[in-house]
Amino acid sequence: MKVLFDNCTSPMYASTLHGFVSHYGHSAVHIRDLAELPKGRSSTDLEWIDHLRSSGLVWSFISGDGRVLKNAAERAALRSAGLHGFILAPGYQKTPHNQVVSNLLWHWPEMQRLTEILAAPSMHEVPMKRTTKLRSLPL
Repeated sequence: MKVLFDNCTSPMYASTLHGFVSHYGHSAVHIRDLAELPKGRSSTDLEWIDHLRSSGLVWSFISGDGRVLKNAAERAALRSAGLHGFILAPGYQKTPHNQVVSNLLWHWPEMQRLTEILAAPSMHEVPMKRTTKLRSLPL
Protein backbone atom coordinates (compact mmCIF):
# COMPACT_ATOMS: atom_id res chain seq x y z
CA MET A 1 0.00 0.00 0.00
CA LYS A 2 1.09 3.53 -0.71
CA VAL A 3 0.01 6.48 1.41
CA LEU A 4 -0.21 10.05 0.13
CA PHE A 5 -0.10 12.99 2.54
CA ASP A 6 -1.82 16.04 1.06
CA ASN A 7 -0.91 19.73 1.31
CA CYS A 8 -2.74 20.09 4.62
CA THR A 9 -0.09 17.97 6.32
CA SER A 10 3.60 18.44 6.99
CA PRO A 11 6.08 16.64 4.69
CA MET A 12 7.70 15.43 7.92
CA TYR A 13 4.69 13.19 8.58
CA ALA A 14 5.19 11.34 5.30
CA SER A 15 8.92 10.82 5.72
CA THR A 16 8.53 9.62 9.31
CA LEU A 17 5.69 7.22 8.48
CA HIS A 18 7.64 6.00 5.44
CA GLY A 19 10.57 5.10 7.66
CA PHE A 20 8.26 2.91 9.73
CA VAL A 21 6.04 1.31 7.05
CA SER A 22 8.78 0.65 4.49
CA HIS A 23 9.86 -2.34 6.60
CA TYR A 24 6.45 -3.86 5.84
CA GLY A 25 6.60 -3.25 2.08
CA HIS A 26 4.51 -0.07 2.17
CA SER A 27 5.47 3.53 1.41
CA ALA A 28 4.38 7.02 2.36
CA VAL A 29 4.94 10.14 0.29
CA HIS A 30 4.00 13.79 0.61
CA ILE A 31 2.29 15.43 -2.36
CA ARG A 32 5.30 17.72 -2.87
CA ASP A 33 7.48 14.66 -3.49
CA LEU A 34 5.12 12.94 -5.96
CA ALA A 35 7.04 13.57 -9.18
CA GLU A 36 4.29 12.19 -11.42
CA LEU A 37 1.96 15.10 -10.66
CA PRO A 38 2.41 17.72 -13.41
CA LYS A 39 1.70 20.64 -11.08
CA GLY A 40 3.40 19.06 -8.08
CA ARG A 41 2.35 20.55 -4.78
CA SER A 42 0.13 23.04 -6.63
CA SER A 43 -2.14 20.25 -7.87
CA THR A 44 -5.77 20.55 -6.88
CA ASP A 45 -7.48 17.87 -4.82
CA LEU A 46 -9.27 16.66 -7.94
CA GLU A 47 -5.95 16.32 -9.80
CA TRP A 48 -4.18 14.25 -7.16
CA ILE A 49 -7.27 12.12 -6.59
CA ASP A 50 -7.44 11.40 -10.32
CA HIS A 51 -3.73 10.61 -10.39
CA LEU A 52 -4.09 8.08 -7.57
CA ARG A 53 -7.10 6.52 -9.28
CA SER A 54 -5.32 6.11 -12.62
CA SER A 55 -2.00 4.87 -11.21
CA GLY A 56 -3.15 1.26 -10.94
CA LEU A 57 -1.64 0.99 -7.45
CA VAL A 58 -3.35 0.61 -4.08
CA TRP A 59 -3.35 4.08 -2.50
CA SER A 60 -4.64 5.57 0.73
CA PHE A 61 -4.38 9.19 1.70
CA ILE A 62 -4.06 11.21 4.88
CA SER A 63 -5.36 14.76 5.04
CA GLY A 64 -5.47 17.42 7.68
CA ASP A 65 -8.49 19.04 6.06
CA GLY A 66 -11.95 17.51 6.47
CA ARG A 67 -13.36 19.97 3.93
CA VAL A 68 -12.48 17.48 1.21
CA LEU A 69 -15.69 15.72 2.26
CA LYS A 70 -17.84 18.84 1.96
CA ASN A 71 -17.17 19.59 -1.72
CA ALA A 72 -19.54 17.55 -3.90
CA ALA A 73 -17.08 17.20 -6.80
CA GLU A 74 -14.27 16.04 -4.52
CA ARG A 75 -16.54 13.56 -2.73
CA ALA A 76 -17.64 12.12 -6.06
CA ALA A 77 -14.00 11.87 -7.19
CA LEU A 78 -13.03 10.11 -3.95
CA ARG A 79 -15.87 7.61 -4.33
CA SER A 80 -14.99 6.84 -7.95
CA ALA A 81 -11.24 6.61 -7.19
CA GLY A 82 -11.81 3.84 -4.66
CA LEU A 83 -9.45 5.27 -2.05
CA HIS A 84 -9.17 4.73 1.66
CA GLY A 85 -8.92 8.14 3.29
CA PHE A 86 -7.90 9.20 6.77
CA ILE A 87 -8.71 12.69 8.02
CA LEU A 88 -6.81 14.01 11.01
CA ALA A 89 -9.16 15.20 13.77
CA PRO A 90 -9.36 19.02 14.09
CA GLY A 91 -7.26 18.95 17.27
CA TYR A 92 -4.19 18.02 15.25
CA GLN A 93 -4.06 21.57 13.85
CA LYS A 94 -2.58 22.86 17.11
CA THR A 95 -0.59 19.78 18.07
CA PRO A 96 3.22 19.72 17.92
CA HIS A 97 4.57 17.71 14.98
CA ASN A 98 6.27 15.08 17.14
CA GLN A 99 2.95 14.29 18.82
CA VAL A 100 1.09 14.11 15.50
CA VAL A 101 3.61 11.63 14.12
CA SER A 102 3.51 9.66 17.36
CA ASN A 103 -0.28 9.35 17.09
CA LEU A 104 -0.07 8.33 13.43
CA LEU A 105 2.37 5.57 14.30
CA TRP A 106 0.19 4.53 17.22
CA HIS A 107 -2.91 4.28 14.98
CA TRP A 108 -1.09 2.77 11.97
CA PRO A 109 -1.96 -0.89 12.73
CA GLU A 110 -5.66 -0.02 12.89
CA MET A 111 -5.43 2.10 9.73
CA GLN A 112 -3.73 -0.73 7.87
CA ARG A 113 -6.25 -3.28 9.14
CA LEU A 114 -9.17 -1.14 7.97
CA THR A 115 -7.72 -0.92 4.46
CA GLU A 116 -7.47 -4.70 4.41
CA ILE A 117 -10.93 -5.58 5.70
CA LEU A 118 -13.05 -2.79 4.18
CA ALA A 119 -13.77 -2.38 0.52
CA ALA A 120 -12.72 0.98 -0.85
CA PRO A 121 -13.84 3.69 -0.84
CA SER A 122 -13.84 4.38 2.88
CA MET A 123 -13.12 7.39 5.03
CA HIS A 124 -12.10 7.56 8.69
CA GLU A 125 -11.11 10.20 11.19
CA VAL A 126 -7.86 9.68 13.09
CA PRO A 127 -8.63 10.66 16.71
CA MET A 128 -6.35 12.62 19.02
CA LYS A 129 -6.50 10.07 21.84
CA ARG A 130 -4.55 6.89 21.40
CA THR A 131 -7.19 4.80 23.14
CA THR A 132 -9.99 6.03 20.86
CA LYS A 133 -10.79 3.99 17.75
CA LEU A 134 -10.85 5.52 14.29
CA ARG A 135 -14.28 6.92 13.46
CA SER A 136 -15.99 6.10 10.18
CA LEU A 137 -16.95 9.17 8.14
CA PRO A 138 -19.67 9.33 5.49
CA LEU A 139 -18.42 9.47 1.95
